[in-house]
Amino acid sequence: MNTVDVIVIGGGTGGYSTALRAAALGLTVVLAERDKVGGTCLHRGCIPSKAMLHAAELVDGIAEARERWGVRARVESVDWAALTATRDGIVSRNHRGVEGHLEHAGVRVVRGGARLTGPRSVRVEDGREFTAARGIVLATGSRPRTLPGLEPDGHTVVTSDDALFAPGLPGSVLVLGGGAIGVEYASFHRSMGAEVTLVEAADRLVPLEDADVSRHLTRGLKRRGIDVATGARLEGAERLPDGGGVRATVRTARGEVREITAERLLVAVGRVPVTDGLDLAAAGLAPDERGFVAPADWSRLETAVPGIHVVGDLLPPPSLGLAHASFAEGLLVAETLAGVASAPVDYAAVPRVTYSSPQTAAVGLTEAQARDASYDVVVNTMPLTAVAKGMVHGQGGSVKVVAERGGGRVLGVHLVGPHVSEMIAESQLIVGWDAEPSDVARHIHAHPTLSEAVGEAFLTLAGRGLHQQ
Repeated sequence: MNTVDVIVIGGGTGGYSTALRAAALGLTVVLAERDKVGGTCLHRGCIPSKAMLHAAELVDGIAEARERWGVRARVESVDWAALTATRDGIVSRNHRGVEGHLEHAGVRVVRGGARLTGPRSVRVEDGREFTAARGIVLATGSRPRTLPGLEPDGHTVVTSDDALFAPGLPGSVLVLGGGAIGVEYASFHRSMGAEVTLVEAADRLVPLEDADVSRHLTRGLKRRGIDVATGARLEGAERLPDGGGVRATVRTARGEVREITAERLLVAVGRVPVTDGLDLAAAGLAPDERGFVAPADWSRLETAVPGIHVVGDLLPPPSLGLAHASFAEGLLVAETLAGVASAPVDYAAVPRVTYSSPQTAAVGLTEAQARDASYDVVVNTMPLTAVAKGMVHGQGGSVKVVAERGGGRVLGVHLVGPHVSEMIAESQLIVGWDAEPSDVARHIHAHPTLSEAVGEAFLTLAGRGLHQQ
């Protein structure tokens, strides 16, 4: 049996970040991965989907050039093979990069699924056994939820894991689920010319975000021609014969029954942790009722079994199931195992982004969360069109700041509009460092930029606004 300092099970963002940081701190590391290092984010999620959304942005830009700026350009067609080849090339280069980093760091990558055989021991499916002197890290990720009786087939019914790899572009899509993933896929397919219906059971899209963000996002999607149905529930769905797509029955918020036919049904109703095959019981662990493996100590992400830590999508809330949060979790666990002081992950300061058109980006508390937590809050909202660059883009959008009344600290920042995914980093620092509006108001934002609207929102809260709303 091989003994190393750390064994990591799962090579996604949480797993490989743990392995790289642990190795950098001088620990010997084995990383067991049943598929490819990089996980869902690199191969089926974040990276390929954002590559495709960039292509969609280019298509939208050509339409804007023609309709708004008098540039006589038109999209003749989309070469699906060329588009996907570019996407796959980006994924492949990233994959080679991760593998190269692991090799250079001295991480031993073991190919194959792994299961626990005790609180400090692991067996890989080929029979090899390893013992961890310091600890084991569980990083096996998640998979999409599916609909009972309507399993994905990779063509007519797809999940977020295989939607971008389905053959060709459909003429119509029914997207179930109005969270970030569902909204992104609805946006992509609309840009590519499909008729899109987006159905969400909650009373608004991206229901975990601020209500004003949801309102602006919904307005923007509807303006693009997406049929948005919130407070609506799927009552049934069936595949049509001869590859004719799907027919779904949806009950709307008003109690009306709609029959929707589409070439493709895209199921984006959430994800569930992957623990099958881990044999948690062998180490004295069990998932909770939702399938998560909860830490007993969130400051170390350590379970009730000493030496076994959890990162990534296996963690329950307040962990966010976001790749960039799992990077931070991996760093924390690696440093903990190495005996290096490390601050717990501040989930309130982790940015949340939806890469649709329009985009949304947020960090910190929503207005409702702040009020529910008994904060006395003051709110300021600044439209992006209040600044010249917002007018140039012409897509609307807004900045919303939630702060403690009387010049207290900033509790949350919420953005909707073009490129806000690139604008949220400033607000992450503002919230993470407990800044006050007056702290931000002292700093000058470049003119003309979209970020001026962020600066103006804080200037107004500090009583120095130039464009009072």
